Amino acid sequence: MRKMNCTLEYVNGHIEVYDGTGAFLFSADTKQEALEELEDAA
Repeated sequence: MRKMNCTLEYVNGHIEVYDGTGAFLFSADTKQEALEELEDAA
């Protein structure tokens, strides 16, 4: 499994995911959804 350096931030009722350089990747409704999306992308 590839390790990804990402940041999850709670913003206005949803989760925003940023890569290690701070670039926006995607948003999700929940932390669990964001983690699943990251896992699928790995």
